[in-house]
Amino acid sequence: MAEPIRFRAVAPGRVNLIGDHTDYMGGLALPMAINLVTTITGVRTGSTIELHSEQVEQALHVVLPVSEPQLTTPAWGRYVAGVAAELASTRGIVGKVTSTIPLGSGLSSSAALEVATALALGDSASSVEIALRCQRAEQLASGVPCGIMDQLAITSGRSGHAMLIDFADLHVTPVAIPDSAQFWVIHSGQERQLVSSAYSERRTQAEAAAAILGPLPQADLSSINVLTDAVLRARARHVNTECARVQQFAVALENCELVLCGELMAQSHASLRDDYEVSTEALNSLVNSLAATPGVYGARLTGAGFGGCVVALADPELQLDGWRVVPSDGARLELLAD
Repeated sequence: MAEPIRFRAVAPGRVNLIGDHTDYMGGLALPMAINLVTTITGVRTGSTIELHSEQVEQALHVVLPVSEPQLTTPAWGRYVAGVAAELASTRGIVGKVTSTIPLGSGLSSSAALEVATALALGDSASSVEIALRCQRAEQLASGVPCGIMDQLAITSGRSGHAMLIDFADLHVTPVAIPDSAQFWVIHSGQERQLVSSAYSERRTQAEAAAAILGPLPQADLSSINVLTDAVLRARARHVNTECARVQQFAVALENCELVLCGELMAQSHASLRDDYEVSTEALNSLVNSLAATPGVYGARLTGAGFGGCVVALADPELQLDGWRVVPSDGARLELLAD
């Protein structure tokens, strides 16, 4: 029998600075791993996964191998079971889950749990491969056709940098964040529930537009504007213009052109609100309030929308009612001495 292996698997959350609902369309985004993390500490042993969480009451007990992760209870355990199914794991873990990532905030608590689980179960593949496996695991466990931005930002994070991701080929380019650019995450007060949101519908609509126009990030805006279906036209326009904003934002951020960055964030939020229709009254109100605050360069919803958080770019002297987030390294596994 193999000796138990003690470990600590740490996976950060992520905030997306700009570029939402572009990943599953092969576009661009600029997320960063943040200093809020999910940690699994335990022992790799046996043929079951047994985890308890400090954030939720019900513990998780999963017998390996897993064939139907979507049936796992409690619900939070489906992400763990999905990863175990994707990895075809037969050796289990016993331990605890702790997290400083607020649940339902849109800061990728589920993706962080997936990546931490993959590392805990012994996945030692590349950052891209682990992200792909965790993406498939989430799709299997939740039934939501999520993109790969969250998982890839978490596995590829680099301290002091945002990550410019081209989802056409999953190429990641670090973008340095100047010291004068401070990012804050503020919760709207409306918990985000991706499974119950219209996320799948939005993706289907964007794919329908792409079937007519070809890849939306490279489409000609004049061609988009003559689509007869108003909904498809709006969805395509968002994806196309958002990718252009991501490119502009990455250059402006490296050049410390923070006023321009703020303007691009405002444009991004308006597009997500009007063309993609994923914002809410709570998110809009918070963005408007932040935009009117002296010292705030710009603000926008972050993540899939339908609730959750807003990200704001502010002067370093300003204190906001939220979490000041800093760019952090990606996920890691630590083997612990007996």
